Amino acid sequence: MKRKTLSLAIGCVLLSPPVLSPVAWAQDAAKQTTDSATPRTLDAITVTARKREETLQDVPVAVTAFTADSLDKLNVEDLSDLDAQVPNLTIYAARGSSSTVTAYIRGVGQSDPLWGVDPGVGLYMDDVYIARPQGALLDVFDVERVEVLRGPQGTLYGKNTIGGAIKYISKGLAKDFGGSASITIGNYGQRDIKGAVGGGLGGNDALRARIAVADLHRDGFGQNLITGEDVSDKKIKAFRLNVGAYVTDAFDLQFAFDHMDDTSGVRGARMLEANRFDTIFTPTTGPFLPLDDRYDVRNGMPNINDTSMLGVSATANYRMNDDVTFKYVWAKRESDTETNIDFDTTPDKIADVKAFYSDEQVSNELQVNYDAGGRSRGVFGIYGFDAEAGGQVLNNFFNLAFGDTQGVVYTESVAVYGDWTFDITEKLKLDVGVRYTDEDKHAVVLNRGYTDSTFTRLSGVVSANFDKTINFKNVSPKVSLDYQFTPDIMVYGLASRGFKSGGYNIRAQATAAPRSAEPFDDERVDSYEVGTKMGLLDQTLFLNLAAFHNSYKDIQLSVFTALPDGTFFGDFTNAASGTVNGFEVEYQWLPSEHWLISGNLAWLDAKYDEFLYFDTNPAVRRTVDIADEQEFTNAPEFSAALNVEWRTELRNGGNLSARVGYSYQDDVVATTEILRATRPPVAPFGRPPITQDGYGLVNAGVIWKLNDAWTLSLQGSNLADKEYRTTGYNLNQAVGVYTGFYGAPRQYTASARFTF
Repeated sequence: MKRKTLSLAIGCVLLSPPVLSPVAWAQDAAKQTTDSATPRTLDAITVTARKREETLQDVPVAVTAFTADSLDKLNVEDLSDLDAQVPNLTIYAARGSSSTVTAYIRGVGQSDPLWGVDPGVGLYMDDVYIARPQGALLDVFDVERVEVLRGPQGTLYGKNTIGGAIKYISKGLAKDFGGSASITIGNYGQRDIKGAVGGGLGGNDALRARIAVADLHRDGFGQNLITGEDVSDKKIKAFRLNVGAYVTDAFDLQFAFDHMDDTSGVRGARMLEANRFDTIFTPTTGPFLPLDDRYDVRNGMPNINDTSMLGVSATANYRMNDDVTFKYVWAKRESDTETNIDFDTTPDKIADVKAFYSDEQVSNELQVNYDAGGRSRGVFGIYGFDAEAGGQVLNNFFNLAFGDTQGVVYTESVAVYGDWTFDITEKLKLDVGVRYTDEDKHAVVLNRGYTDSTFTRLSGVVSANFDKTINFKNVSPKVSLDYQFTPDIMVYGLASRGFKSGGYNIRAQATAAPRSAEPFDDERVDSYEVGTKMGLLDQTLFLNLAAFHNSYKDIQLSVFTALPDGTFFGDFTNAASGTVNGFEVEYQWLPSEHWLISGNLAWLDAKYDEFLYFDTNPAVRRTVDIADEQEFTNAPEFSAALNVEWRTELRNGGNLSARVGYSYQDDVVATTEILRATRPPVAPFGRPPITQDGYGLVNAGVIWKLNDAWTLSLQGSNLADKEYRTTGYNLNQAVGVYTGFYGAPRQYTASARFTF
């Protein structure tokens, strides 16, 4: 394929410099007259979707890339803000936390943040896999780019990329000294400070360093009406330090250290219906009624939701010759979380949970990359992952039933992989890849009952006590063909398999439901995709299309299963199989030098072929297929985004741009409903899953670049102050809980940035 300099990140609003030839900035136009008689175009965006540097339009993979400038233009503050800008991506903060991530791509993901459960979308920071969702909703600062790969990526990526991968790439180490500093203020008391500085040390560009810091604060969207404390606030401190030793032209060592401390309060959950069990605690006045404000709460538990995350890594790059390079990455990551979940959102102790999570992971990866400029090139690698994740969850139901979930899940995984591209002809290319994984999951689980809320005196009831290990082996192949019809139009076909290992349910209630202590199987997705990447109208219109068919087997589902005695437990099982079909469009059009129009369209048809329900009623105790009653979670049938931007150069050498964006999402099921002990549901206490009707969001921004040093901006999000749910809890039948968590309200900010 012709190496193009025209590629833009489809789905991004703007790059910098932000205009393709022939509509270049005035200062660029001046350079054209002196440097070249031909029109100047942008350099290609380089992505590493196949673990080698390629331009975006060259890669026969559905990938959306965002540069640092486009992230600024779109007002992306953390990864959840990418939700509307990537087709068929759903990503948001998990139910009670500010920095725990829930991510789905093309209907594949995982919403349960508990240890022992792996995510369905892999998150990578600078080539290092982040295994646990706590702290993984990364804030965007000092970033080079973000890549979102859609569909199974098992051939090349370390673990659990069955749905796709999100790659967060921080700014690299430059020879020249430079940096930036910014301050942002906004409503709800927002006050963010970010800064970065780096370059060669001691006048020697062989030794380089860069440090970036972020101090992010925002008052709460709501208030605890009992205590007066803020809820849904933000208090995050983060920093990264990178040091590189460029020993020779062929060999370098890079060391990285990152830390994040989130001391934000709990997120406010809105009571959707009064809890009927609340009359036990308030028999004369009746239960607490739902509040008008979607963020206010009356929680009785402490406002503690703390997460800290720490990572260190070392990377060695060695270029043996012009054709072969080696890369070795060692990394260690750990995190700790303490959180309080007041399910009933009242001061009464109906369903109060205190949880502690901790994890530690070590990974090693060796890559060999070959590219001699001939008709074949590729990458091979060996990957090792060793981790332990555990914690304790203390449950208080009605101030009468007390129990805990505690234990550790140990994971040891080894994989070998390869991906190779062959130029069959000048226009036709074949890409083949395979990954072999051998993984052990070892679970140590002890779930017990206590006599009171101190959780110090055992009741003698043990619901689960086991120490088990299971092994998973998997071969995930991939094959694709791409054909270059013209230098600017490429079509491709792709078949791939994704794999996510199984494990054990650490919430098992082996006494009441013995099957819950048995392992659940691995998930698999067989994906078939066709697509095209096009540059049209003299390279002023970029259009990328993709259509796919996924066969999704042994879907791992986290549900709340009711027991015959009226209690419930968090169940985890391979309940389902399904079929997911979809179509995606990404576009970017430059109709004139002053206008840029970009966005995406996505259609998704996700249906269960089988959904097995085990009726725990002693009179029944049988498995029933209820696929016709269930819907995929976080899989809207239709979604779209449109961004329109106007910009112009200024006489003093600066420039001005103004953007309006609109995104729409069709109705969506946010959570899997509780599976009841009796069927049909016992009226009137059976409730449907937490859902959200279709809605649209309006965003806008103005950015004024005064000169090469100063940039001022005004940004607004959800300007119509739309109320929309992202997720929730449906524990209505067992404990009367029916609540929803909402997206952010109308926000507006003003920022100033100095670059040097």
